[in-house]
Amino acid sequence: MHKNHPYHLVDISPWPILSSLSAMVMMSGLIKWFHMFDSSLMMIGSISMILIMYQWWRDISREGTFQGQHTFTVTLGLKWGMILFITSEVFFFLSFFWGFFHNSLAPAIDIGMMWPPKGIETFNPIQIPLLNTLILLTSGLTVTWAHHSLMENNFKQTSQGLMLTVILGLYFTILQGYEYIESPFTISDAAYGSSFFMATGFHGIHVIIGTTFLAICLARHLNNHFSPIHHFGFEAAAWYWHFVDVVWLFLYITIYWWGS
Repeated sequence: MHKNHPYHLVDISPWPILSSLSAMVMMSGLIKWFHMFDSSLMMIGSISMILIMYQWWRDISREGTFQGQHTFTVTLGLKWGMILFITSEVFFFLSFFWGFFHNSLAPAIDIGMMWPPKGIETFNPIQIPLLNTLILLTSGLTVTWAHHSLMENNFKQTSQGLMLTVILGLYFTILQGYEYIESPFTISDAAYGSSFFMATGFHGIHVIIGTTFLAICLARHLNNHFSPIHHFGFEAAAWYWHFVDVVWLFLYITIYWWGS
């Protein structure tokens, strides 16, 4: 079809409505799991969501890589979309920090007017949390190395940088999981437990999402989907990863180091 404008008018797609339905099933399953200790509905919702995500991303990759639909004008729109999305995520985490400082700067009488509340044994900030900080800072370097290698059309170094970033992301997640298993307190332990697990837990979910994002970029790169001037999918993943890095630095300084 011939067109005389640079915009991309998307084709009719089943994925938005199907992903909405599977998200509803997944959340209903989560509630069922919490109340009835049966995770089957949540697993059905999760599997259907993963299948839909794979097919939706496949379609977008086809549009941008093979059909040439992602013109410079369209890419500019995608960039603004990503910038606004990351801005919304900044405010999302701001609410957790707000809650944390509200409780820690003026502890209520209910928690003994002290922070951390009496009876809570906090993590040592120079053990696993410091190692995780070094891991994320290193992953920020490797993803930047991959980005610059891609802009210089160096296929091998882009692959190496991306692979290292994905491995570091997985390593971070494993260490955080170990930290949660060994934790001397739970999410139900006063305002401290709630603040700690909500903030670090949502950050952990963001690390998993970012690692998935970068792993898909690695697979696309190995299939020659990116060029030095046409790689916004990778650039968006790198922006997201840097955001995750910065949030962790704030979490480490406030909750692990200052808050303990």
